[in-house]
Amino acid sequence: MTIKITVLGTGTSQGVPVVACDCRVCNSTDPRDQRLRTAVLIETHENTIVIDAGPDFRQQMLREKVKKLDALLITHNHKDHTGGLDDVRAFNWVLKKPMEVFARDSVLKSIKKDFDYAFGEEKYPGVPQINLHTITNNPFHIFGEKIIPIEAMHAQMPVFGFRIGNFSYLTDASTIKPEEIDKMKGSKYIIINSLRKEKHYSHFNLEEAIEIIQYLKPEKGYLTHISHQMGLYEEISKELPDGIELAYDGLKFQI
Repeated sequence: MTIKITVLGTGTSQGVPVVACDCRVCNSTDPRDQRLRTAVLIETHENTIVIDAGPDFRQQMLREKVKKLDALLITHNHKDHTGGLDDVRAFNWVLKKPMEVFARDSVLKSIKKDFDYAFGEEKYPGVPQINLHTITNNPFHIFGEKIIPIEAMHAQMPVFGFRIGNFSYLTDASTIKPEEIDKMKGSKYIIINSLRKEKHYSHFNLEEAIEIIQYLKPEKGYLTHISHQMGLYEEISKELPDGIELAYDGLKFQI
């Protein structure tokens, strides 16, 4: 199975540049230092799936000229991962069907609360049409595509990463059990969060992310959910081990 990956966003909850920040990274003219909220587009022969729909979802769909979207996977219920769900209305209109959204039960409850107008008995015309699907830490299928959840902890919050074929994606994790790491073994490409160099209570730092990637030995490891505190793309890239790179918005590769 051939999979095409497009990295939609690689930034933290604030994005980069950060509003009102005057640091070197936020003032950088290198487009690789300009980061929308973290998300990824996965295209197989049959299906198009996006992981997370944050506040930049509309902008990301327009930038990549996405005309067809079959499903959304949501990692957790923070707004930088769910805040753009209202914009599935465009796909509802064009594709003439609801959007299929997959997440753990607690995340779906949060979505129903935050977007209550989309789930009431008497809906205002034009509200998002969303079908919610509960997932657990067990493999499931979306239109024939096998999805393997990868459970980690975002401080005290459980989050899901996902493996599809030989591609694994994990963001907003600070700790993960060995058996969950091993679900990513054999992946050719892995994307994992790395907030900054310094230790952080709810995200892997650079050292921790590199350690996991080197243990798993993929053909290529990419780092995402990068803050302006990490440093300039060009400078940090020179410090990384072979086979590991900072992801950037618009990065594309095929497996």
